[in-house]
Amino acid sequence: MIKKALITISSLFITLTWLAYMLSYIALYIPIYLSILSVLTFLMYAWDKRKAIQSVHKKVNRTPERTLQLLALCGGWPGALFAQQLLRHKSKKRRFIFVLWACIAVNLGGIVYFWLNRGYLLV
Repeated sequence: MIKKALITISSLFITLTWLAYMLSYIALYIPIYLSILSVLTFLMYAWDKRKAIQSVHKKVNRTPERTLQLLALCGGWPGALFAQQLLRHKSKKRRFIFVLWACIAVNLGGIVYFWLNRGYLLV
């Protein structure tokens, strides 16, 4: 149940940014940026998951957690949530989950701040 809810939240956020653009509330670059970064973040999670599976049999280079968290902080958190739930990757490490949710809170807080101040998000 929680898995579906988090996937829905991720998808809904991206959909709402595109809807906000279509209603002329935000500039086009914002939903494009968030969509591309979310896809990139999802792919980085998938790549790291693949490497994690391979590391059972041999030594491989993994994606640092810091990189995954930085992508989420920069706006790729919908892709991170989606990947975490769909791929079941980094879904049990409490510290990692805490940092991911802190990144989500910072992102949503920034959006609310700019929205309330009618700042940079407007066309």
